[in-house]
Amino acid sequence: MKLIDPILAFHEELKQIRRSIHAHPELSYEEFKTSDLVAAKLTEWGIPVIRGLGGTGVVGVISHGSSKRSVGLRADMDALPLSELNTFEHRSRYEGKMHACGHDGHTAMLLGAAHYLSKNRNFDGTVYVIFQPAEEGAGGAKRMMDEGLFEQCPMEAVFGMHNWPGSPAGTMGVIPGPMMASSNEFELTIQGKGSHAAQPHLSTDPVMVAVQIAQSWQTIISRNKNPLDAGVLSITQIHSGSATNIIPDSAKMIGTVRTFTMEALDLIQSRMEEIASHTAAAFGAEVGFDFRRNYPPLINHEPEAAFAAEIMAEVVGKDGVLKKLEPTMGSEDFAFMLLEKPGCYVFIGNGDGAHRMAGHGLGPCNLHNPSYDFNDELLPIGASYWVRLAEQFLARPPLR
Repeated sequence: MKLIDPILAFHEELKQIRRSIHAHPELSYEEFKTSDLVAAKLTEWGIPVIRGLGGTGVVGVISHGSSKRSVGLRADMDALPLSELNTFEHRSRYEGKMHACGHDGHTAMLLGAAHYLSKNRNFDGTVYVIFQPAEEGAGGAKRMMDEGLFEQCPMEAVFGMHNWPGSPAGTMGVIPGPMMASSNEFELTIQGKGSHAAQPHLSTDPVMVAVQIAQSWQTIISRNKNPLDAGVLSITQIHSGSATNIIPDSAKMIGTVRTFTMEALDLIQSRMEEIASHTAAAFGAEVGFDFRRNYPPLINHEPEAAFAAEIMAEVVGKDGVLKKLEPTMGSEDFAFMLLEKPGCYVFIGNGDGAHRMAGHGLGPCNLHNPSYDFNDELLPIGASYWVRLAEQFLARPPLR
C-alpha cells in the first residue's frame, strides 16, 4: 500500500473521531451533534462550511489556485434504528440507535482527507467534501440536491464510497455500470367478504386471493422479465385474520422490488398491478395497490469508474483491487447524485470481523447487524484514496 504519511500520523485522532460518532449515533435528519462535530472540525482546519442543505447536511469547500475545475467527495452520517449488541467502550450510548452500516467510518475517512487537503493544497481547483444526512431510506442525497447542492457547489463529478464486510480489509473495488439496485416498496390490500370458516361458500376469501396473487407474481420474474436483466420481487409480510374459525374480510401483502434498470422496474410494477387486479376480479374481490419508488439503481459512469480503479491501484496496489466484485441488490441514495452528475461509487473491504475488540456481539460483522463495527484500519486507506482521487482528478484533463 502507498498511504499518505501525514494521514497515517493522523490515524489515532481519526480513530477517536470515528468512535465518538459511533458512541453517539443519530438517525436520519437528526444528525445534529454529528453535523456540529463535522462543521467544527472543518472550521478548525480553515475550511469554509456550508450548512443546512438537507437539514443537517454539511459541505466543506477546499479551494486552491485559480482553476474553476471542481470535484465532489461524499460521505453519509446517519445511523440505523437498531439496538447494539456490542459492549466495548465505544458502543452506542443510545438504546435503539446504532452505527451498524459504517457511516461513522465513512464520515471519519472523509474528515481525514479534508484535514490533509486543507494543509497540503497540492491541487488547482476546488474540492467539495459532502457530509450527507439520511441515507438510510430517507433520501438525504436527493433532498440536498433539491435544496441546491449542485447549484451552490457546481462540481464536475461526484464520488462516493462504502465499506464492504466480507472483502479483505483494505481491498477496494468498483463496477462500471449498474452496481447497486433500485429500492422499491409495495403494499397490496385485498378486500373480500368474511364469513364463518364452516361456511366458506358465503365468503369471498381474501387469503386465497393473496395466495394466488403471490404465486402469480413470481412468474413476472421467471416468465415476463428478460432473464439477463436481474430483478427481485420479495413478499416479506402477509397479514390477515384473527381467529381459526373466521374467514377474514381483508388481507394485506407487503414487500420489496429490486432491479438494476428502470425498464425492468417499469415492467415489474405494471405486471404486478395487472395480475393483482385481474386475479382479484376473478374471485370477486377488490384490491388497492400502492407501489413506492424509493431509490433508483446506482449506475456508475464508465470513465469515472475506470479513473477510480486507477487511483485504487495506486493506493492499495493492483492486487488489492477486487477482480470479482459483483453488483448487489442492496440500494444506496448516492444513485440520485449519479443521475445528475458523472461519477462513481466504490467499495472498500471491511474484513471478516476479526478486527472487533473484546466485547463484540456474537453475531457476524455484517451491515445492518447489531454486532457490526467499522474497521478502524480502513481510516488512513480511505482517506488516502480520497486525497489521491481529488488531486489527480483536478490535475488531469477532464474525463469527458
